[in-house]
Amino acid sequence: MKLPALTALGLCLFISSVFSQTPKTFHVKSPDGKVDITISAGKTIEWSVNHEDTQVILPSSVSLQLGDGMVLGTDVVVKKVTPLSVDRIISTPLYKKDQVRDNFNELTLSFKGDFGLIFRAYNDGVSYRFFTAKAYEITIENEEANFNFKDDDQAFFPFVNDYRHKDKFNTSFESLYDKLPISAVKKDTLAFLPVLVDLGKGKKAALLEADLQDYPGMYLTPGTQGHNLHGVYPPYPTREELSNINYVVDERADYIAKVPGIHTFPWRVVIISNEDKQLANNDMMRRLAEPSKIGDLSWIRPGKVAWDWWNDWNITHVNFRAGINVPTYEYYIDFAAANKLEYIIIDEGWSDDHDLNKTKLDIPTIVAYGKQKGVGVILWSTWYAITRDADGLFAKYAALGIKGFKIDFIDRDDQKVVKSLYDLAEIASRYHMLVDYHGMYKPSGLNTTWPNVINCEGVKGMENEKWGVKDHPGYDVSAPYIRMLSGPMDYTPGAMRNATKETIRPINNNPMAQGTRSHQLAMYTVFEAPLQMLSDNPTIYMREQESTDFIAAVPTTFDETVALEGSVGEFISIARRKGTTWYAGAMSNWTPRETNIDLSFLGDGSYRAIIFEDGINADRDATDYVREEVTVTSKDKISVHLAPGGGWAARFVKL
Repeated sequence: MKLPALTALGLCLFISSVFSQTPKTFHVKSPDGKVDITISAGKTIEWSVNHEDTQVILPSSVSLQLGDGMVLGTDVVVKKVTPLSVDRIISTPLYKKDQVRDNFNELTLSFKGDFGLIFRAYNDGVSYRFFTAKAYEITIENEEANFNFKDDDQAFFPFVNDYRHKDKFNTSFESLYDKLPISAVKKDTLAFLPVLVDLGKGKKAALLEADLQDYPGMYLTPGTQGHNLHGVYPPYPTREELSNINYVVDERADYIAKVPGIHTFPWRVVIISNEDKQLANNDMMRRLAEPSKIGDLSWIRPGKVAWDWWNDWNITHVNFRAGINVPTYEYYIDFAAANKLEYIIIDEGWSDDHDLNKTKLDIPTIVAYGKQKGVGVILWSTWYAITRDADGLFAKYAALGIKGFKIDFIDRDDQKVVKSLYDLAEIASRYHMLVDYHGMYKPSGLNTTWPNVINCEGVKGMENEKWGVKDHPGYDVSAPYIRMLSGPMDYTPGAMRNATKETIRPINNNPMAQGTRSHQLAMYTVFEAPLQMLSDNPTIYMREQESTDFIAAVPTTFDETVALEGSVGEFISIARRKGTTWYAGAMSNWTPRETNIDLSFLGDGSYRAIIFEDGINADRDATDYVREEVTVTSKDKISVHLAPGGGWAARFVKL
C-alpha cells in the first residue's frame, strides 16, 4: 500500500494571503491545478470555486449562527493558517472497487473565537467543513451554506413532495428528478441532496454533504437574489407521537442542533465533472467519510436476498396457503439455497409493528431451516419499534441466529434521527448484525463508518411501480449519476413482469415494472448495493430460470469499476470486475438508441461472454430478450440496440 505523502506546503498547493488588507484572501488549488478555491475572510467568510475557465461557485457566504446570538463567520480574525497535501491509497472493502486514491490539497483556517474551516481541493471537486473548539456545549440555531451560480443553470432537483403529518421535514426521500432552471424553483420548495447542476458545455456540479453525523441533513432552497441555492435544516424535534407506524414530529425547537464544544461538522461538497460518466464512478463520499469503526469486517457478508414484500408473498403451485407463515418462508429459503442467494428477508407482518417481542411467526423454526440450507434470515422492523430497546432486541435476535434488521419508516433526518442511526449501527455491530435502512435519507458516509450498514434506501425504488410512476426508466438512468454519489441504494430490482410505456399499470399483488427484461438484469451491475434484492417471487424466477441464473451470478461488491458511456437521464453503461470476471450493464430511458460497448476494459486473453439483450419485439412485449454466448477479447466492440426502456447485460468469464 502506498504510504501517505503529507507535506507542509505541497508541491501543488498554492496559498496566497493578503495580510496587509481586510479581508484576507486565500487560495487552495487541486493537485492537477485545474480546481481553485478562493476564500475571503473579513467582515464575512466567502468561498468561490473555479474549474479551468468555468466559474462553478461565485462568492458565497458561510457561517454558523449560535443560540447565544454569536455568529461564527462575521468580523473574523485569522489566527492560524495550516496547509496540507495528501496522496494516499485507501483500502475499500464492501465497495465498487477494492481501493481508492485520496489525493487532495487542504487549507485549515483557525479563527479567533475557537472555530475554524477546513477546505479541500480535489481534482474532481471541493469540500469544506466547520469545526469548533469550545469548552462548553453549543447550540446551533442555523448554518449558512450558500451556492451562488453565475447563470440561471438547469439542475436536477429531487423535491420533497410527500409531507407527512403536515411536517415538511417528514418525508420518505423518494422523488423523481425535475430538471428546471434555478429561477423556476418555487419559493420555500425543498430539494434533498444530492442536487446536480448543469453548468453547460458538458460540465456539471453535484451538491451534496458527507460525514453527516450527530447533525441534521441539509436541504436546498432558492434565494431571492441571483442564482442562489442555500441550505435549510430540520429543527430539532421537541414533541413526537406515533402515527400508525411512523414516529412523527408535532413540534420543533428554534435551533437545529446541540453539539459538544469540540466538534467537526459535515462536509459541504461540490463534485465537478467534464463528462457525465465521471459521476457514475466517483469516490468523493468514500474519501470524506470517517473511516470504519469496525476493525474486523470478516463477519459482514454482502450478498443477495429473496424478498417477500414486493411480490406480496404471491407464490403459486404449492400445496399450502401462501402468506406470512413457516411453509412460505421455507419455500423462499429453498429458492435462495438453490440459486446460491445469501439471505431471505421476512418483511412486515412477522411481529407487532410497535413491539418486536410480540411475534406472530415461528422465527426459530425458520432460522433453523435457513441454517440447514446455508441461508441467513433478516427481519424487518420500524425505526420506532427497534429503538424501544435496541440493545436488548439486537441481543435477543442475534442469539436466535438472525443476521440483521431491515429498519424502515425513519422518514426524517433531523439531528435526533441522524444520531440514532449511527447509534443503532454501533449497537448492531456488537452483535455482528447487519442493518439495511429503509425510509431513509441518503447515506452520506454512514455505511463507510459503519460497514455493517449494508444498504440504504433514500431512492425512488421499484416499490413505487406497485402504485404507478410516470417515468421510471428515466429515473433509472438518472440516479446512478446523482443519488449514488452519496452511497449505495436499495432500489430493489428484479421484476420479471416487464412492461412498455403503453402496457404498464399499477398492480399490488402481481406488480409490473417499466422497461425491458434486460433493463432489469442490467440493474444488478449498474446499481451499487452490497445487499441486493431479488424482488419478484420465487415461482416466477423459477419459471424464468435463464434470467435468474444471470442475476444470481452477479456479485454485490467489486474490485474495479469502469464507467463506459452515458448521459444523465438518457442512458448509462458501466463495467465492474470481481476477480478475473467482468460484468457490464447498459440501460436507456424511453428513447430507443444504438450504442457500442467498448471491451477495452477486459484484460489480456479471451473471454466467454454471456449476453442478454433486448429482443426484436421488446418495444411491444418488454419481456422479450435474446441470450447469446460469444468469445471476445479486449479489442472487440459490441454494437447494442436498446429498446424503449431497454437494457443490455453481460458477464465475461476469462478462458
